[in-house]
Amino acid sequence: MNRKCKSIQALITNRFLLRFSEKQFPVDVSHVTEQWKYYSRSPFPLRKIRNPKISSSLNLSSLSHSYSSNSISTKIGVLGWYLAKLQSHPLITKGVTSSLIYVAADLTSQMIASEYSGSIDSKRTLRMAAYGMLILGPTQHFWFNSMSKVLPQRDMLTSLKKLFMGQAIFGPCITSVFFSYNAALQGENGAQIVARLKRDLLPTLVNGLLYWPIWDFVTYKYIPVHLQPLVNSSCSYVWTIYLTYMASLTKVSTN
Repeated sequence: MNRKCKSIQALITNRFLLRFSEKQFPVDVSHVTEQWKYYSRSPFPLRKIRNPKISSSLNLSSLSHSYSSNSISTKIGVLGWYLAKLQSHPLITKGVTSSLIYVAADLTSQMIASEYSGSIDSKRTLRMAAYGMLILGPTQHFWFNSMSKVLPQRDMLTSLKKLFMGQAIFGPCITSVFFSYNAALQGENGAQIVARLKRDLLPTLVNGLLYWPIWDFVTYKYIPVHLQPLVNSSCSYVWTIYLTYMASLTKVSTN
């Protein structure tokens, strides 16, 4: 009885596979039908049937699946490439992203400035590019990753906590670094840098409170951690126009 049940199960399975192969890959399988009948009557119904055409059909199925996957990957395009780079080379990718955004913001800032005369200060733009690449991009990477580990939840209260920490810690620190970096590369000495910070830092942070909280909340609440630096840098485009303008102000006299 047990052997008979197994024979029936094998027959049903074999029939199903045959019908599936006929629908997916129409080949001449009439000679295979006789083998199904033979093995369904055989006391060894689970014996493997070696047929090159069935193997070929299965190979075609694998190739078709592979081609479909490649087509999907191709359609993803630049976005898929960028996300892959975020996974494989996060520091470099985030650095390059921040650098490009800072370059675009600085060029915009120069073009809308009242003293714009039709020429671009390439040294200033290079300073912004280096800042985004070497300082801001890596700093954002470590900051957002650290916040996701210290406060892994993404509920309302946790997002507000992250927002507060960003405004109280990250914002003042990174803004101070930005002003000091630019002032030093423009030839200002220590006393002049301190005087610049006293003049420009507090007004900049106060204006930041009018701009950043809403964007920080959206970033912490709704954006996956590996994309948070990208969103933060994108939101900072308008802010960076203002920031680069502040950094370009004349040095403070210490006399």
